[in-house]
Amino acid sequence: MAFQGTERYVASPALMLAVNAAVTLQRPLLVKGEPGTGKTLLAEELARSLDTALIAWHVKSTTKAQQGLYEYDAVSRLRDSQLGVEGVDDVRNYLRPGKLWEAFQAERRVVLLIDEIDKADLEFPNDLLLELDRMEFHVYETGETVRARHRPVVIITSNNEKELPDAFLRRCFFHYIDFPDREGLQRIVDVHFPGLQDQLVDEALTLFFQLREVPGLKKKPTTSELLDWLALLLADQVPISALRENEAGRPLPPLAGALVKNEQDLDLLRRLVFMQRRQGRKA
Repeated sequence: MAFQGTERYVASPALMLAVNAAVTLQRPLLVKGEPGTGKTLLAEELARSLDTALIAWHVKSTTKAQQGLYEYDAVSRLRDSQLGVEGVDDVRNYLRPGKLWEAFQAERRVVLLIDEIDKADLEFPNDLLLELDRMEFHVYETGETVRARHRPVVIITSNNEKELPDAFLRRCFFHYIDFPDREGLQRIVDVHFPGLQDQLVDEALTLFFQLREVPGLKKKPTTSELLDWLALLLADQVPISALRENEAGRPLPPLAGALVKNEQDLDLLRRLVFMQRRQGRKA
């Protein structure tokens, strides 16, 4: 296997190298980067390029590692035993396979995405060390061991909300997705909006990078937000002239709500516009 991106996913040479290295080493690929830089989409497109299934485990703050293996529904079993339901004697009827079990039992190699692992508690990554290392786990209720038929390609994403344990990091191949430069973003835009007018893209990218460079911005707009913004500009048929007006003393970019996602940043930008206009009048 040699991952080279897809027609819908522009991967940098460093990212392609990281994916292929992780597969060669049979290690999970831990991917970090700003939200919206395509970490989750990487797993989706990798599965697509391999023509295989994607099994996605989206981690929440309440998620426990055991849920990825299986869950035993003791409450339902107790209720069924009181009601005399048939099959209550077979504990397997009350085991709910998790995403790892599903990936391990797949008929062919799949891509397993553990998305936003840093949302869970600090023990969550360590609780998966053995299972991801050996590609097996024990089911205590039945005494059986579930082993991977085919070792899945494991992609783990993190937004750096929490530090991950060293023991876990040692078992992963790591890659940080840098924010694309202008040329890289141009390629991404071309993939999602083929044939888009060059002048519109040029003006939009200029505004986008100017916004990202505003000092004190709490949340910089990301790639996914740029694509949303361009889609809105096209849907509303915003003229290029409306983007060109956004120079010194300008109003906020049209449809700025696609790029600016909190009131603190919106207030900061408005104050900067006010100061620019006042300085312009004094001049």
